[in-house]
Amino acid sequence: MAAHKKFLKTVIIAALFALICMALPQNALARPIVPFSSKYEKGSIIIVNNTRRLYYVIKKGRAMRYPIAVGKPKAQWTGHSFVQSKRKNPIWIPPWNKSKRVKGGPQSPLGIRAIYLGWSLYRIHGTNEPRSIGKAASHGCFRMLNRDVADLYKRVHISAPVHILNRL
Repeated sequence: MAAHKKFLKTVIIAALFALICMALPQNALARPIVPFSSKYEKGSIIIVNNTRRLYYVIKKGRAMRYPIAVGKPKAQWTGHSFVQSKRKNPIWIPPWNKSKRVKGGPQSPLGIRAIYLGWSLYRIHGTNEPRSIGKAASHGCFRMLNRDVADLYKRVHISAPVHILNRL
């Protein structure tokens, strides 16, 4: 009888833990907050090409770290920009065929969210190719997992500074 009660208690605890985990935002526990240079202001995005990481500064000296895909070697760039606009389920227009339109969403090359940088065509966006994350794979944009770009999209504000570096 005691073994039955102990088993039942274990099952109840496991079920409660599962419910709590399901209530958390997707992948909330896997998004690390790391020490970061205090020279960047809260709300800034810092992209580092050589480590293929994007940092979102949450407070002085601390940032959220996301894995990304960067441009292929000849398409990588550095500099300073800002968040010009944000779009949910952006329509993708292939640069080589301006008359074609690909509907936005998880199957789109832009994924479920896009954050447009400055007055350029460059953006931080989701992807329908999650295997490209961690690689030099794009034509100059920065790709993120859809769940990560959705999280960043909620956090970042229009006009936020964006710094693209080759290395920290």
